[in-house]
Amino acid sequence: MAQFESPVREPLITGHKTYKQITDDIATPTEGRPPLIWMVCFAVSLALLTVGVISIGWTIYKGIGSWGLNKTIGWAWDITNFVWWVGIGHAGTLISAILLLFRQKWRTAVNRAAEAMTIFAVMCAGLFPLIHMGRIWDAMFIFPYPNTRGPLWPNFNSPLLWDVFAISTYLTVSVLFWYSGLIPDVATLRDRAKGKFRKAAYNLLSFGWTGTAKQWQRFEYLSLVLAGLATPLVLSVHTIVSFDFATSVIKGWHTTIFPPYFVAGAIFSGFAMVLTLMLVTRHVFKLKDYITLGHIESMNKVILLTGSIVGVAYLTELFMAIYSGERYETWAFLGNRISGPYAWAYWIMMSCNVISPQIFWFKGARRNVMITFIMSLFINVGMWFERFVIIVTSLFQDYIPSSWSYYWPTPVEWGIYIGTFGLFFTLFFLFARTLPVIAMAEVKSILRTSGDQYREKTLDKVKEEPVYTEVGVGELSKK
Repeated sequence: MAQFESPVREPLITGHKTYKQITDDIATPTEGRPPLIWMVCFAVSLALLTVGVISIGWTIYKGIGSWGLNKTIGWAWDITNFVWWVGIGHAGTLISAILLLFRQKWRTAVNRAAEAMTIFAVMCAGLFPLIHMGRIWDAMFIFPYPNTRGPLWPNFNSPLLWDVFAISTYLTVSVLFWYSGLIPDVATLRDRAKGKFRKAAYNLLSFGWTGTAKQWQRFEYLSLVLAGLATPLVLSVHTIVSFDFATSVIKGWHTTIFPPYFVAGAIFSGFAMVLTLMLVTRHVFKLKDYITLGHIESMNKVILLTGSIVGVAYLTELFMAIYSGERYETWAFLGNRISGPYAWAYWIMMSCNVISPQIFWFKGARRNVMITFIMSLFINVGMWFERFVIIVTSLFQDYIPSSWSYYWPTPVEWGIYIGTFGLFFTLFFLFARTLPVIAMAEVKSILRTSGDQYREKTLDKVKEEPVYTEVGVGELSKK
């Protein structure tokens, strides 16, 4: 009987860690004086946030006439940033929900930061539709309920209204998923806290968690239920965002490929942002034993897959535009994007999203930290330009040549965009400073199966076992 032996999997926890060492390594960054590099980064993010607050205040005071919009381009920088931030928030739910249901152990080191990233990114995205209203004090009219304030009724057939339902549901489930997973770790911080205020705060946040078998049973059950609820949201949220464009009659927008194309692109950009954050966190808080090269390689494989899907989608919509024989549709792609005034944006998009990720076909590149970090930045730049290309190049030249114009963002728009980065990183730095950036309980749950010291014992045991090979009918030879 021939033996087919699978190779021993790469350990996901290195350094021969014990359970106490895992607690110390992950909880220590939340205690004591913050490192200097954290303080510098936090100060920079607060400065960016200040720029954003000033720009938003100026927009509310002066109106959206302070932006670069015109009668042809009514959607531009703001909606580009809205779709981009929503897409970045996609990876958190994917890592948390879908990979949990598929029992992927490598998710445990990155899911906590990815879930937090989801919440912060959706908060940044939600700013833009409100600001774009111009009169932000009338935001009550966007809520989907019948009213008696005159002839204004919500249009329940509008995909813009679907966005309100989808994104609010997505944010709610993401917050529940993130916070419920935090409870055991917050209880650990409570038990380690020395100051009365810290102990009282963590005790309040942990809901009196004591770690009984009944509590762990309910914790596991709740995680699976929330994962089951969140999984459809991964597909639905960006599908509905794509309907903002696909249900219109604008050339370059109305295509049925948009829903899967947007979902793949959202996962693509979301994983890139997770890598950007986790590689920095890995270095600053010295968590290399928990965020290993194996984790980085697994995430790069997902990026390679989704990036390839996005590349196929680009070529498909280009082919369909040419194959349709519709002159205006063809012009939207050939005349406006590939060779038009915005060709520079189109080719930045293609270079960053389609060409550059192909380097991850090589294992050495997938396991190289510096290449991965640079590529994660490239992908986020490329995915921003994807949204910019879709929105602006489909609008800036319509059927009336006299209204054609070239869009360029004003300093106020730049300030708002910079401010969202300030908001995002301010929240993330506060999160990393006050709560465990890695799920301690979940990392401990896989120590026995994925710790390097246990892997070494398993490998030694496999080497010591005799191997039998088939040499004839009914006869076995021992090697």
